[in-house]
Amino acid sequence: MKKSAFFAAALAALSVCQMASAQTNFQTFYDFGKNRDHFTTTLEGFYGDKWGNTFFFVDYDYNAKDSDGVNQGVSGSYFEIARCLNFWQDSQLGALSAHVEYNGGVGFGNQNFLFGADWFMHNADFSNTFNFKLLYKTFSGNASSNLPLQFTVVWGMQDIFGVKGLRFSGFADLWGENVYNFMEANPLDKDTQHNDSFVFISEPQIWYNVGQHIGVENLHIGAELELSLNFAGYHGFYARPCIGTKWVF
Repeated sequence: MKKSAFFAAALAALSVCQMASAQTNFQTFYDFGKNRDHFTTTLEGFYGDKWGNTFFFVDYDYNAKDSDGVNQGVSGSYFEIARCLNFWQDSQLGALSAHVEYNGGVGFGNQNFLFGADWFMHNADFSNTFNFKLLYKTFSGNASSNLPLQFTVVWGMQDIFGVKGLRFSGFADLWGENVYNFMEANPLDKDTQHNDSFVFISEPQIWYNVGQHIGVENLHIGAELELSLNFAGYHGFYARPCIGTKWVF
């Protein structure tokens, strides 16, 4: 999953320039973490209007391999779409939005609907932004949770260390879910089985607008570190580095 802080970046841009109506970017990452060695592409979009904003992204993992270990193309896809409703943008509670979201994909086991609230904070020029979300999370199929809540933070910091075009962004999700480490456990050996009750994932990213030096402002290069705990069937903590490019339309 390559959910990023594009939401906060786009929201800041829209807050500064109300004439902007949409932003889209396309990312390509190479994941060279242990047992990974594959590409992921992500298409993200953000659209603001008088009633709030809409954010979505679609991931494709290119990790399908034949019997010889040769990559054959797409192995799975993941999709999120979120709507923040805010009819009171010019009031004293303008930073608070109602949040509705859907998550699902191919090869991810279950789908989720989320409902809750979003709180947006920023500095004077919107170069530093922060979102906090408190959401109630539903589960489909055999998935369940004893505490069906998700806490999400999203941040973006522009021109860090005084370097124009250098951006630090990311997100962190923590939610309650009764999970089983199906990627590692031997179902015949109870000693290898772990049943966990929560999941954590964070993907801090750093991007540099290298295109500004060649007259192509759209082009960025960067890196990401996926930090996860009990995520996607893996028990315990993992740190998976990626390098990538981003094209902002």
